[in-house]
Amino acid sequence: MDYTGKVAWITGASSGIGAALARELAARGAHVILSGRDEARLAEVAADCGEALLLPFDVRDEAALAEATQKATQWKGGVDIAFANAGISQRSRALKTAMQVYRDIIEVDLVAQIAFSQGLIGHMAERGSGALGFISSIAGKVGVPMRTAYSAAKFGLAGYADALRAELTVNGVSVHTIYPGSVATNVSRNALTAEGTARGRSDKAIDEGIPADVAARTMLDGIARGEREIIVAEGMELAMGEARRTPDALLDQVAAMVAKGYMDKLEQQ
Repeated sequence: MDYTGKVAWITGASSGIGAALARELAARGAHVILSGRDEARLAEVAADCGEALLLPFDVRDEAALAEATQKATQWKGGVDIAFANAGISQRSRALKTAMQVYRDIIEVDLVAQIAFSQGLIGHMAERGSGALGFISSIAGKVGVPMRTAYSAAKFGLAGYADALRAELTVNGVSVHTIYPGSVATNVSRNALTAEGTARGRSDKAIDEGIPADVAARTMLDGIARGEREIIVAEGMELAMGEARRTPDALLDQVAAMVAKGYMDKLEQQ
């Protein structure tokens, strides 16, 4: 994929991976749409991105999402690539974690990201082109302690992306699932505790992780090469992700089922 002139929409774009993706996309000639809850911080990112459209909203607000989607798809002729990136992590033992923490994390990291993409897939399928990037995690490949809710949501996001890819390949829409390991962002500082409050401090592994701009370049390079699973990690985390990588032959097999009329036949039964 050549990003020049493409319209790219990123959620969670006010910091971390989202902000790095926005800056890298703009550097590669894309027009970016930035979404997040903090309009002031989005504006700071936009200042590095040339011409950009700011669409601030809470991803859990479906009415606001629908309004933003309408504006995004009307800006510069439509959305070419979208990144479902907004999310929140966790640092708490399952034995101590309140059920509301599970609900909150799954609502943001899974349900809201599905809603975001569902609002775009018809637009992309009708145009016969487009790309969707889902930011999962190594914790969405291998269950990680202290992150039971986060792993559940990220595994779910990967499953949705895999099934969606199988359905949309025939429509010219590509789906890319991205599995970051430790990336130097505020993800740990903003993670929820067992009671649902922000943790307020970071992890050594995160602080010493891959710089966000380097991670963003790796992600965009992977999409440009057409990779369906993009693992962005180092050391043990990379080994964990690679050990659970889905074989391309299996992804091809599932997509071929759709091409041969699997969904049509199932609907007629």
